[in-house]
Amino acid sequence: MFNKVCSFENLYQAYIRARRCKRQRDYVLEFDAHAEENLLALKNELKEGNYCHGGYKEMVVCDSKKRLIKVAPFRDRIVHHALCAAIEPIFDKGFIFDTYACRNGKGTHSAVKKLQQFLRQPEARYCLKCDISKYFASIDHEILYLLICEKITDENTLKLIRKIIDSSYDRLVYEDLFTVRKTGIPIGNLTSQLFANIYLSELDNFVKHKLREKFYLRYMDDFLVLGNEKLRLGRIKSIIRQFLSSRMRLVLHPKKAEIFPVRGGVDFLGYKVFINYRLLRKSTVRRFLAKYRRGRKLVSSGKMEEKTLRDSVRSWLAYAKFGNSWKLRQELQIKWLK
Repeated sequence: MFNKVCSFENLYQAYIRARRCKRQRDYVLEFDAHAEENLLALKNELKEGNYCHGGYKEMVVCDSKKRLIKVAPFRDRIVHHALCAAIEPIFDKGFIFDTYACRNGKGTHSAVKKLQQFLRQPEARYCLKCDISKYFASIDHEILYLLICEKITDENTLKLIRKIIDSSYDRLVYEDLFTVRKTGIPIGNLTSQLFANIYLSELDNFVKHKLREKFYLRYMDDFLVLGNEKLRLGRIKSIIRQFLSSRMRLVLHPKKAEIFPVRGGVDFLGYKVFINYRLLRKSTVRRFLAKYRRGRKLVSSGKMEEKTLRDSVRSWLAYAKFGNSWKLRQELQIKWLK
């Protein structure tokens, strides 16, 4: 497997994927100038065991909330892509069908459509909706590594995975004088998306195979369980909370673990989802409008091209189209996309 990870062909394809939509960035142009030489040097470092992960740049991104994004150097991102290309198919085969984040052929639209299928079932009268408090920052490095070791046995590949896992952490947890645990993986890494799915696949299998819940789906750390009894879902919530705490060292978000009747719709992935239609959440529209206003100011000051802003608006309109939003989209297009 390690030969596959660090083969020149795999590294070259990883390089192509890593630079996608970033070809005019200075660091990409610098790497491009001697691409073959740089890829051969990276290959040799990996093969000889001399590869060391670089430091991260940090930035704060505001969407629905403030998030700390850690950006790895470009050459490390190439390694992330190369590793994922080799190991992701192995893990993806073991994921349950109804987990939808960061997987080929899945995504937000597929998750919302599956939720609507669940809502059409007569047993789906109530919804238990949860997410994990500070999920990426809470992932335990040791637990994650042991889960990966269940599927990957190649020693050199595991050493590389360990380097990437330990390349960044959010905090150290001191259990006693002799035991220190690292927690947290960078939101910005491609590998983190895969690692995060591997980590919560334990929850998926527990809910589907141990609790035998039929109407369960997950999108990263947001997950739903539907059923016909509110009290029963309350018990399921307690069992899941205990499982996450004892096995995964994770905590349910105290304000986002709730049980409610589905007749009023289910807030999920930016939409208010009903049996036969879906609406955009008002907060989603407000965030877009605020982002657009900021973009207009950047265009006016010459810090952003008009085309970039228009492309952003068109992209959001495509997202909005998935909801029942014809009137809203017409108003936006008439006002901004003349």
